[in-house]
Amino acid sequence: MKLRSKAAALLLLALAALLLALLCLRAGRAAPPAPLARPAATAPRRPAPAPARLPGWSALPGAGPSARRRRPPRLRPRAGRRGAGSLKKSARRPGELRSFQAVLPPELWIHLAVVACGNRLEETLVMLKSAVLFSHRKMQFHIFTEESLKPEFDKQLRQWPDSYTKKFEHRIYPITFSAGNPQEWKKLFKPCAAQRLFLPVILKDVDSLLYVDTDVLFLRPVDDIWKLLRQFNSTQLAAMAPEHEIPKIGWYSRFARHPFYGSAGVNSGVMLMNLTRIRSAQFKNSMISTGLAWADMLYPLYQKYKNAITWGDQDLLNIIFYFNPECLYVFPCQWNYRPDHCMYGSNCREAEREGVSVLHGNRGVYHDEKQPTFKALYEAIRDFPFQDNLFQSMYYPLQLKFLETVHTLCGRIPQVFLKQIEKTMKRAYEKHVIIHVGPNQMH
Repeated sequence: MKLRSKAAALLLLALAALLLALLCLRAGRAAPPAPLARPAATAPRRPAPAPARLPGWSALPGAGPSARRRRPPRLRPRAGRRGAGSLKKSARRPGELRSFQAVLPPELWIHLAVVACGNRLEETLVMLKSAVLFSHRKMQFHIFTEESLKPEFDKQLRQWPDSYTKKFEHRIYPITFSAGNPQEWKKLFKPCAAQRLFLPVILKDVDSLLYVDTDVLFLRPVDDIWKLLRQFNSTQLAAMAPEHEIPKIGWYSRFARHPFYGSAGVNSGVMLMNLTRIRSAQFKNSMISTGLAWADMLYPLYQKYKNAITWGDQDLLNIIFYFNPECLYVFPCQWNYRPDHCMYGSNCREAEREGVSVLHGNRGVYHDEKQPTFKALYEAIRDFPFQDNLFQSMYYPLQLKFLETVHTLCGRIPQVFLKQIEKTMKRAYEKHVIIHVGPNQMH
Protein backbone atom coordinates (compact mmCIF):
# COMPACT_ATOMS: atom_id res chain seq x y z
CA MET A 1 0.00 0.00 0.00
CA LYS A 2 2.83 2.35 0.79
CA LEU A 3 4.40 1.71 -2.63
CA ARG A 4 1.11 2.40 -4.39
CA SER A 5 0.67 5.66 -2.45
CA LYS A 6 4.14 6.81 -3.36
CA ALA A 7 3.57 5.99 -7.06
CA ALA A 8 0.29 7.89 -7.12
CA ALA A 9 1.92 10.89 -5.46
CA LEU A 10 4.77 10.89 -8.02
CA LEU A 11 2.27 10.66 -10.87
CA LEU A 12 0.31 13.62 -9.49
CA LEU A 13 3.51 15.64 -9.17
CA ALA A 14 4.48 14.81 -12.80
CA LEU A 15 1.06 15.81 -14.08
CA ALA A 16 1.20 19.07 -12.13
CA ALA A 17 4.65 19.84 -13.55
CA LEU A 18 3.45 19.10 -17.08
CA LEU A 19 0.38 21.30 -16.61
CA LEU A 20 2.55 24.11 -15.29
CA ALA A 21 4.91 23.82 -18.27
CA LEU A 22 2.00 23.96 -20.72
CA LEU A 23 0.60 27.05 -19.00
CA CYS A 24 3.98 28.77 -19.17
CA LEU A 25 4.41 27.87 -22.83
CA ARG A 26 0.95 29.18 -23.68
CA ALA A 27 1.63 32.40 -21.81
CA GLY A 28 4.94 32.80 -23.67
CA ARG A 29 3.23 32.51 -27.07
CA ALA A 30 0.44 34.86 -26.16
CA ALA A 31 2.78 37.57 -24.90
CA PRO A 32 3.97 39.10 -28.26
CA PRO A 33 0.57 40.35 -29.57
CA ALA A 34 0.41 42.95 -26.79
CA PRO A 35 2.94 45.35 -28.42
CA LEU A 36 1.17 44.98 -31.81
CA ALA A 37 -1.91 46.60 -30.37
CA ARG A 38 -0.19 50.01 -30.48
CA PRO A 39 0.20 50.29 -34.28
CA ALA A 40 -3.39 49.16 -34.65
CA ALA A 41 -4.47 52.23 -32.70
CA THR A 42 -2.68 54.52 -35.20
CA ALA A 43 -3.90 52.62 -38.28
CA PRO A 44 -6.45 55.30 -39.36
CA ARG A 45 -3.56 57.59 -40.33
CA ARG A 46 -2.52 55.17 -43.15
CA PRO A 47 -5.26 52.63 -43.81
CA ALA A 48 -4.22 49.39 -45.43
CA PRO A 49 -5.74 48.67 -48.86
CA ALA A 50 -8.81 46.48 -48.80
CA PRO A 51 -8.00 42.91 -49.85
CA ALA A 52 -10.78 42.96 -52.44
CA ARG A 53 -9.13 45.85 -54.31
CA LEU A 54 -5.67 44.37 -54.31
CA PRO A 55 -5.87 40.68 -55.13
CA GLY A 56 -2.46 39.11 -54.90
CA TRP A 57 -1.38 41.28 -51.94
CA SER A 58 -0.01 38.14 -50.28
CA ALA A 59 2.23 37.62 -53.32
CA LEU A 60 4.36 40.68 -52.53
CA PRO A 61 8.01 39.97 -51.66
CA GLY A 62 8.32 38.63 -48.12
CA ALA A 63 4.65 37.68 -47.88
CA GLY A 64 5.24 33.94 -47.67
CA PRO A 65 5.96 30.94 -49.88
CA SER A 66 3.26 31.84 -52.38
CA ALA A 67 5.28 34.93 -53.41
CA ARG A 68 7.32 32.80 -55.80
CA ARG A 69 4.29 31.46 -57.60
CA ARG A 70 2.12 34.54 -57.87
CA ARG A 71 2.95 37.79 -59.66
CA PRO A 72 2.73 41.10 -57.78
CA PRO A 73 -0.29 43.23 -58.64
CA ARG A 74 0.10 45.54 -61.66
CA LEU A 75 0.19 49.19 -60.66
CA ARG A 76 -2.78 51.16 -61.95
CA PRO A 77 -2.33 54.63 -63.48
CA ARG A 78 -3.78 57.56 -61.64
CA ALA A 79 -7.13 58.73 -62.86
CA GLY A 80 -5.78 62.06 -64.12
CA ARG A 81 -6.75 62.26 -67.79
CA ARG A 82 -8.89 59.19 -68.28
CA GLY A 83 -11.03 59.43 -65.18
CA ALA A 84 -12.34 56.75 -62.85
CA GLY A 85 -14.77 55.37 -65.42
CA SER A 86 -12.01 54.61 -67.92
CA LEU A 87 -9.84 53.00 -65.25
CA LYS A 88 -12.68 50.73 -64.24
CA LYS A 89 -12.86 49.52 -67.85
CA SER A 90 -9.13 48.81 -67.86
CA ALA A 91 -9.39 46.30 -65.01
CA ARG A 92 -9.32 42.73 -66.26
CA ARG A 93 -9.54 39.19 -64.93
CA PRO A 94 -6.36 37.11 -64.54
CA GLY A 95 -5.29 35.72 -67.90
CA GLU A 96 -7.45 38.16 -69.89
CA LEU A 97 -5.61 39.99 -72.69
CA ARG A 98 -5.14 43.66 -72.07
CA SER A 99 -7.34 45.75 -74.34
CA PHE A 100 -5.62 49.01 -75.27
CA GLN A 101 -8.60 50.35 -77.17
CA ALA A 102 -11.06 49.63 -74.34
CA VAL A 103 -9.67 52.48 -72.26
CA LEU A 104 -9.66 55.00 -75.12
CA PRO A 105 -12.66 57.30 -75.53
CA PRO A 106 -13.86 57.73 -79.15
CA GLU A 107 -12.17 61.12 -79.53
CA LEU A 108 -8.79 59.40 -79.17
CA TRP A 109 -9.38 56.78 -81.86
CA ILE A 110 -7.38 56.79 -85.08
CA HIS A 111 -9.50 57.84 -88.06
CA LEU A 112 -8.53 56.23 -91.36
CA ALA A 113 -10.22 57.16 -94.67
CA VAL A 114 -10.09 55.49 -98.08
CA VAL A 115 -11.92 55.99 -101.38
CA ALA A 116 -12.60 52.81 -103.37
CA CYS A 117 -14.40 52.57 -106.71
CA GLY A 118 -14.30 50.18 -109.65
CA ASN A 119 -12.20 47.06 -109.07
CA ARG A 120 -10.51 48.27 -105.87
CA LEU A 121 -12.47 46.10 -103.38
CA GLU A 122 -9.77 43.49 -102.72
CA GLU A 123 -6.96 46.04 -102.66
CA THR A 124 -8.83 48.13 -100.08
CA LEU A 125 -9.56 45.12 -97.87
CA VAL A 126 -5.88 44.12 -97.91
CA MET A 127 -4.92 47.68 -96.92
CA LEU A 128 -7.40 47.63 -94.01
CA LYS A 129 -6.13 44.18 -93.01
CA SER A 130 -2.56 45.49 -92.83
CA ALA A 131 -3.82 48.29 -90.57
CA VAL A 132 -5.48 45.98 -88.02
CA LEU A 133 -2.76 43.31 -88.03
CA PHE A 134 -0.20 45.47 -86.24
CA SER A 135 -1.98 48.46 -84.69
CA HIS A 136 -2.84 48.86 -81.00
CA ARG A 137 -5.31 51.72 -80.74
CA LYS A 138 -8.88 51.43 -81.85
CA MET A 139 -9.58 52.76 -85.34
CA GLN A 140 -12.57 54.21 -87.16
CA PHE A 141 -12.59 53.31 -90.85
CA HIS A 142 -14.30 55.82 -93.16
CA ILE A 143 -14.89 54.01 -96.47
CA PHE A 144 -16.17 56.03 -99.43
CA THR A 145 -17.41 53.79 -102.22
CA GLU A 146 -20.03 53.15 -104.89
CA GLU A 147 -23.44 51.72 -104.02
CA SER A 148 -22.63 48.40 -105.67
CA LEU A 149 -19.62 47.80 -103.40
CA LYS A 150 -21.21 48.73 -100.07
CA PRO A 151 -22.75 45.30 -99.24
CA GLU A 152 -19.54 43.45 -100.03
CA PHE A 153 -17.39 45.76 -97.91
CA ASP A 154 -19.74 45.33 -94.98
CA LYS A 155 -19.92 41.55 -95.41
CA GLN A 156 -16.16 41.04 -95.71
CA LEU A 157 -15.26 43.21 -92.71
CA ARG A 158 -17.82 41.47 -90.47
CA GLN A 159 -16.33 38.07 -91.33
CA TRP A 160 -12.97 38.90 -89.76
CA PRO A 161 -12.25 37.22 -86.39
CA ASP A 162 -13.54 38.90 -83.23
CA SER A 163 -9.99 39.48 -81.99
CA TYR A 164 -9.55 41.90 -84.92
CA THR A 165 -13.05 43.31 -85.42
CA LYS A 166 -12.97 44.62 -81.86
CA LYS A 167 -10.04 46.82 -82.88
CA PHE A 168 -12.07 48.91 -85.32
CA GLU A 169 -15.45 50.21 -86.34
CA HIS A 170 -16.32 51.03 -89.92
CA ARG A 171 -18.70 53.38 -91.66
CA ILE A 172 -19.48 53.34 -95.37
CA TYR A 173 -20.31 56.55 -97.25
CA PRO A 174 -21.59 57.26 -100.75
CA ILE A 175 -19.47 59.19 -103.24
CA THR A 176 -20.53 62.83 -102.99
CA PHE A 177 -19.09 66.12 -104.24
CA SER A 178 -20.43 69.24 -102.57
CA ALA A 179 -19.33 71.73 -105.24
CA GLY A 180 -19.32 71.83 -109.02
CA ASN A 181 -20.23 69.05 -111.42
CA PRO A 182 -20.08 65.60 -109.74
CA GLN A 183 -19.33 63.84 -113.02
CA GLU A 184 -16.34 66.12 -113.65
CA TRP A 185 -14.95 65.39 -110.21
CA LYS A 186 -15.56 61.64 -110.52
CA LYS A 187 -13.60 61.43 -113.77
CA LEU A 188 -10.88 63.88 -112.78
CA PHE A 189 -8.20 61.20 -112.45
CA LYS A 190 -8.81 57.66 -111.20
CA PRO A 191 -12.46 56.83 -110.42
CA CYS A 192 -13.65 58.80 -107.39
CA ALA A 193 -10.11 59.83 -106.34
CA ALA A 194 -11.13 63.49 -106.08
CA GLN A 195 -13.41 62.53 -103.17
CA ARG A 196 -10.46 63.03 -100.82
CA LEU A 197 -10.57 66.78 -101.48
CA PHE A 198 -14.02 66.94 -99.88
CA LEU A 199 -13.26 64.97 -96.70
CA PRO A 200 -12.94 68.10 -94.50
CA VAL A 201 -16.42 69.14 -95.64
CA ILE A 202 -18.07 65.71 -95.21
CA LEU A 203 -16.46 64.51 -91.96
CA LYS A 204 -17.45 67.55 -89.93
CA ASP A 205 -17.26 65.76 -86.58
CA VAL A 206 -13.75 64.35 -87.15
CA ASP A 207 -10.82 66.38 -85.81
CA SER A 208 -7.89 64.59 -87.50
CA LEU A 209 -7.71 62.02 -90.28
CA LEU A 210 -5.25 59.78 -92.10
CA TYR A 211 -6.19 59.37 -95.77
CA VAL A 212 -4.55 56.62 -97.84
CA ASP A 213 -4.99 55.30 -101.36
CA THR A 214 -6.31 51.76 -101.79
CA ASP A 215 -2.86 50.51 -102.89
CA VAL A 216 -1.18 51.31 -99.55
CA LEU A 217 0.10 48.72 -97.06
CA PHE A 218 1.09 49.40 -93.44
CA LEU A 219 4.26 47.56 -92.40
CA ARG A 220 4.15 48.92 -88.84
CA PRO A 221 1.38 50.15 -86.50
CA VAL A 222 -0.80 52.98 -87.84
CA ASP A 223 -0.28 54.44 -84.36
CA ASP A 224 3.25 55.46 -85.41
CA ILE A 225 2.30 57.64 -88.37
CA TRP A 226 -0.62 59.06 -86.34
CA LYS A 227 1.94 60.37 -83.82
CA LEU A 228 3.32 62.69 -86.51
CA LEU A 229 0.30 64.92 -85.89
CA ARG A 230 2.01 65.98 -82.66
CA GLN A 231 4.91 67.37 -84.68
CA PHE A 232 2.77 69.92 -86.51
CA ASN A 233 3.60 73.50 -85.64
CA SER A 234 0.93 76.16 -85.15
CA THR A 235 0.38 76.77 -88.90
CA GLN A 236 0.63 73.24 -90.30
CA LEU A 237 -2.62 71.44 -91.06
CA ALA A 238 -1.63 68.57 -93.39
CA ALA A 239 1.33 66.26 -94.01
CA MET A 240 2.55 64.48 -97.13
CA ALA A 241 5.76 62.97 -98.49
CA PRO A 242 7.73 64.36 -101.45
CA GLU A 243 6.79 63.08 -104.88
CA HIS A 244 10.46 62.44 -105.53
CA GLU A 245 13.75 62.73 -103.66
CA ILE A 246 15.78 63.89 -106.66
CA PRO A 247 14.26 66.92 -108.44
CA LYS A 248 16.16 66.45 -111.71
CA ILE A 249 14.43 63.12 -112.34
CA GLY A 250 11.11 64.00 -110.67
CA TRP A 251 7.90 64.36 -112.69
CA TYR A 252 6.80 67.78 -111.40
CA SER A 253 10.20 69.41 -111.79
CA ARG A 254 10.39 68.24 -115.42
CA PHE A 255 6.85 68.26 -116.78
CA ALA A 256 4.39 70.19 -114.60
CA ARG A 257 2.54 73.11 -116.25
CA HIS A 258 1.16 74.43 -112.98
CA PRO A 259 2.56 75.56 -109.59
CA PHE A 260 3.64 72.75 -107.24
CA TYR A 261 5.03 72.48 -103.72
CA GLY A 262 8.79 72.70 -103.15
CA SER A 263 11.34 71.50 -105.66
CA ALA A 264 9.74 68.16 -106.59
CA GLY A 265 6.09 68.34 -105.50
CA VAL A 266 4.31 66.11 -102.97
CA ASN A 267 2.48 62.80 -103.30
CA SER A 268 -1.04 62.61 -101.89
CA GLY A 269 -1.33 58.81 -101.57
CA VAL A 270 -0.67 59.07 -97.82
CA MET A 271 -1.98 62.26 -96.26
CA LEU A 272 -2.39 63.26 -92.60
CA MET A 273 -4.92 66.03 -92.03
CA ASN A 274 -5.99 68.16 -89.12
CA LEU A 275 -9.52 68.68 -90.40
CA THR A 276 -10.38 71.20 -87.70
CA ARG A 277 -7.58 73.51 -88.86
CA ILE A 278 -8.42 72.97 -92.53
CA ARG A 279 -12.05 73.96 -91.96
CA SER A 280 -11.11 77.14 -90.11
CA ALA A 281 -8.20 78.31 -92.31
CA GLN A 282 -8.22 80.97 -95.01
CA PHE A 283 -6.01 79.90 -97.92
CA LYS A 284 -3.97 82.19 -100.11
CA ASN A 285 -4.65 81.58 -103.80
CA SER A 286 -4.10 82.88 -107.32
CA MET A 287 -7.76 83.77 -107.95
CA ILE A 288 -8.53 86.59 -105.53
CA SER A 289 -6.40 88.78 -103.28
CA THR A 290 -8.09 87.61 -100.07
CA GLY A 291 -8.06 84.16 -98.53
CA LEU A 292 -10.63 81.50 -99.31
CA ALA A 293 -12.06 78.75 -97.10
CA TRP A 294 -11.28 75.19 -98.19
CA ALA A 295 -14.85 74.45 -99.31
CA ASP A 296 -15.06 77.69 -101.31
CA MET A 297 -11.69 77.25 -103.00
CA LEU A 298 -11.90 73.77 -104.56
CA TYR A 299 -14.15 74.29 -107.56
CA PRO A 300 -12.75 77.71 -108.67
CA LEU A 301 -9.24 76.23 -108.36
CA TYR A 302 -10.23 73.29 -110.54
CA GLN A 303 -11.84 75.57 -113.12
CA LYS A 304 -8.69 77.65 -113.40
CA TYR A 305 -6.20 74.78 -113.71
CA LYS A 306 -8.22 71.90 -115.19
CA ASN A 307 -6.46 72.14 -118.57
CA ALA A 308 -3.00 72.13 -116.98
CA ILE A 309 -3.23 69.28 -114.47
CA THR A 310 -2.35 65.65 -115.16
CA TRP A 311 -2.67 63.87 -111.83
CA GLY A 312 -6.04 65.31 -110.85
CA ASP A 313 -6.61 65.95 -107.16
CA GLN A 314 -2.90 65.52 -106.32
CA ASP A 315 -2.07 68.38 -108.66
CA LEU A 316 -4.71 70.56 -107.01
CA LEU A 317 -3.20 69.82 -103.59
CA ASN A 318 0.23 70.78 -104.93
CA ILE A 319 -1.18 74.07 -106.16
CA ILE A 320 -2.83 74.77 -102.80
CA PHE A 321 0.37 74.17 -100.84
CA TYR A 322 2.49 76.08 -103.36
CA PHE A 323 0.59 79.19 -102.27
CA ASN A 324 0.44 78.06 -98.60
CA PRO A 325 3.76 76.29 -97.89
CA GLU A 326 3.60 77.14 -94.19
CA CYS A 327 0.53 74.90 -93.89
CA LEU A 328 2.30 71.68 -94.92
CA TYR A 329 4.39 69.29 -92.84
CA VAL A 330 6.60 67.09 -95.06
CA PHE A 331 7.34 63.65 -93.67
CA PRO A 332 10.11 61.32 -94.94
CA CYS A 333 9.74 58.95 -97.89
CA GLN A 334 9.68 55.85 -95.65
CA TRP A 335 6.03 56.78 -94.86
CA ASN A 336 5.09 56.68 -98.56
CA TYR A 337 7.52 54.31 -100.25
CA ARG A 338 6.80 53.78 -103.95
CA PRO A 339 8.47 51.93 -106.85
CA ASP A 340 10.11 55.23 -107.84
CA HIS A 341 12.26 54.95 -104.72
CA CYS A 342 14.01 51.79 -105.91
CA MET A 343 13.32 51.13 -109.61
CA TYR A 344 15.92 53.73 -110.67
CA GLY A 345 18.28 52.78 -107.85
CA SER A 346 17.72 53.24 -104.13
CA ASN A 347 17.00 56.92 -103.39
CA CYS A 348 15.10 56.93 -100.08
CA ARG A 349 17.72 57.21 -97.35
CA GLU A 350 15.19 57.07 -94.52
CA ALA A 351 13.97 53.68 -95.74
CA GLU A 352 17.54 52.42 -96.05
CA ARG A 353 18.17 53.47 -92.47
CA GLU A 354 14.82 52.73 -90.80
CA GLY A 355 13.04 50.40 -93.24
CA VAL A 356 9.81 51.00 -95.16
CA SER A 357 6.98 52.03 -92.84
CA VAL A 358 4.15 52.51 -95.36
CA LEU A 359 4.34 50.84 -98.77
CA HIS A 360 2.54 52.51 -101.70
CA GLY A 361 2.18 50.18 -104.65
CA ASN A 362 1.14 52.67 -107.31
CA ARG A 363 1.58 51.94 -111.02
CA GLY A 364 -0.44 48.72 -110.43
CA VAL A 365 2.65 46.85 -109.23
CA TYR A 366 0.68 44.55 -106.89
CA HIS A 367 -0.99 42.95 -109.90
CA ASP A 368 1.72 42.58 -112.54
CA GLU A 369 5.29 41.26 -112.72
CA LYS A 370 7.09 44.59 -113.09
CA GLN A 371 8.01 44.90 -109.39
CA PRO A 372 7.83 41.41 -107.83
CA THR A 373 9.03 42.68 -104.45
CA PHE A 374 5.94 44.86 -104.07
CA LYS A 375 3.70 42.05 -105.31
CA ALA A 376 5.25 39.59 -102.83
CA LEU A 377 4.44 41.87 -99.88
CA TYR A 378 0.88 42.42 -101.09
CA GLU A 379 0.22 38.69 -101.52
CA ALA A 380 1.82 37.83 -98.16
CA ILE A 381 -0.61 40.13 -96.30
CA ARG A 382 -3.58 39.20 -98.50
CA ASP A 383 -3.09 35.45 -97.95
CA PHE A 384 -2.13 35.56 -94.26
CA PRO A 385 -4.67 33.63 -92.13
CA PHE A 386 -5.66 35.97 -89.30
CA GLN A 387 -5.13 33.51 -86.45
CA ASP A 388 -1.79 32.08 -87.63
CA ASN A 389 1.66 32.93 -86.32
CA LEU A 390 3.04 36.02 -88.05
CA PHE A 391 6.59 34.72 -88.26
CA GLN A 392 5.71 31.28 -89.58
CA SER A 393 2.87 32.23 -91.93
CA MET A 394 4.00 35.65 -93.16
CA TYR A 395 7.61 36.57 -92.45
CA TYR A 396 9.35 33.29 -93.40
CA PRO A 397 7.35 32.79 -96.64
CA LEU A 398 8.05 36.43 -97.48
CA GLN A 399 11.78 35.89 -97.13
CA LEU A 400 11.59 32.94 -99.53
CA LYS A 401 9.62 34.99 -102.05
CA PHE A 402 12.17 37.78 -101.85
CA LEU A 403 14.89 35.35 -102.92
CA GLU A 404 13.11 35.15 -106.26
CA THR A 405 13.24 38.94 -106.76
CA VAL A 406 16.98 39.59 -106.39
CA HIS A 407 17.32 40.06 -110.15
CA THR A 408 15.32 43.32 -109.92
CA LEU A 409 16.55 46.69 -108.66
CA CYS A 410 14.00 46.77 -105.83
CA GLY A 411 14.67 43.12 -105.00
CA ARG A 412 18.36 43.81 -104.40
CA ILE A 413 17.55 45.64 -101.18
CA PRO A 414 15.21 43.23 -99.34
CA GLN A 415 16.28 44.55 -95.93
CA VAL A 416 14.60 47.87 -96.78
CA PHE A 417 11.24 46.10 -97.08
CA LEU A 418 11.73 43.65 -94.21
CA LYS A 419 13.27 45.81 -91.48
CA GLN A 420 10.11 47.46 -90.13
CA ILE A 421 7.84 44.47 -90.59
CA GLU A 422 10.35 42.33 -88.66
CA LYS A 423 10.48 44.90 -85.83
CA THR A 424 6.68 45.07 -85.77
CA MET A 425 6.32 41.30 -85.55
CA LYS A 426 8.90 41.05 -82.79
CA ARG A 427 7.13 43.72 -80.76
CA ALA A 428 3.80 41.96 -81.22
CA TYR A 429 5.35 38.64 -80.15
CA GLU A 430 7.08 40.12 -77.11
CA LYS A 431 3.93 41.95 -76.08
CA HIS A 432 1.94 38.72 -76.14
CA VAL A 433 4.54 36.44 -74.52
CA ILE A 434 6.10 38.76 -71.94
CA ILE A 435 3.10 40.89 -70.96
CA HIS A 436 0.16 38.57 -71.47
CA VAL A 437 1.76 35.18 -70.69
CA GLY A 438 4.16 36.61 -68.12
CA PRO A 439 7.92 36.25 -67.66
CA ASN A 440 7.48 33.89 -64.69
CA GLN A 441 5.67 31.38 -66.90
CA MET A 442 8.32 31.22 -69.61
CA HIS A 443 10.66 28.86 -67.74
